[in-house]
Amino acid sequence: MFRGSYVAIVTPFKGDEVDLDALGELIERQLAAGTDGIVPAGCTGEAATLSHEEHHRVIEFTVKVVAGRAKVIAGAGSNCTSEAISLTRYAEKAGADAVLHITPYYNKPTQEGIYRHYKAVAEVTGLPVMLYNVPSRTGREIEIETAARCGEIKNIVAIKEAGGSVDRASRLVRETKLEVLSGDDSLTLPMIAVGAVGVVSVVANLVPRDVKTMVDDALAARNDSARALHLKMLPLVNELFRENNPMGVKAALKLMGLLNGELRMPLCELRPENEKRLAAVMRAYGGLLGA
Repeated sequence: MFRGSYVAIVTPFKGDEVDLDALGELIERQLAAGTDGIVPAGCTGEAATLSHEEHHRVIEFTVKVVAGRAKVIAGAGSNCTSEAISLTRYAEKAGADAVLHITPYYNKPTQEGIYRHYKAVAEVTGLPVMLYNVPSRTGREIEIETAARCGEIKNIVAIKEAGGSVDRASRLVRETKLEVLSGDDSLTLPMIAVGAVGVVSVVANLVPRDVKTMVDDALAARNDSARALHLKMLPLVNELFRENNPMGVKAALKLMGLLNGELRMPLCELRPENEKRLAAVMRAYGGLLGA
């Protein structure tokens, strides 16, 4: 269902307001590169600082611009179950193809609480639900057994896995019914090697065609070409995450002239020395900056 390359797209701001014109341009760039799906209002999209009205507007606008040319997996997660349900209902009404749900953060629910949260969300929608495991942000991991239980629910069909472990990804493939997508750009290739079906990518904001090609090559067992692209992108990926995401990717988009780089507080611009490192890596990559 979710085979391929999906971009965790940034949310552009202008004067602390959501810049829909810029977002539309970024989406069109992704579609021109063949990206299989757009994931708006996720962590990379700074969902934590979007108002409910802004969150709704970003999802609705993305669906409108994409217009069926790719899938839209709407970020609808929250650490409040009723809020996650409300966002899910809105995403379905807006025409999204699926919803992405981060593990409830800060509250630190038990595994039973995590299961009940996802079950409650799934029961109010006919959309496919993708779980999102990212313990570095949430303070809670979706344990393999919990993921397997969730996978028994009819419309919980996939997991974005950002736990940093190929071993864990292997177990998810082996022990659950869920489709597994990488949530760590540096691990996309090895995760596909053990059975993942794609990626929800940050670096695809910059190099969507390269990410798409690598994923397609990996899924088709064109191993040499997939490996070459993985190794080419790795320094860029590492530099993007030197400071907290999406600080790096927004700085990179600014350096490319595609965005003004504005973040919403409490996030702020990269330290000057790290922006210089990022620019050097982008220049070495080729085609991202001038010589």
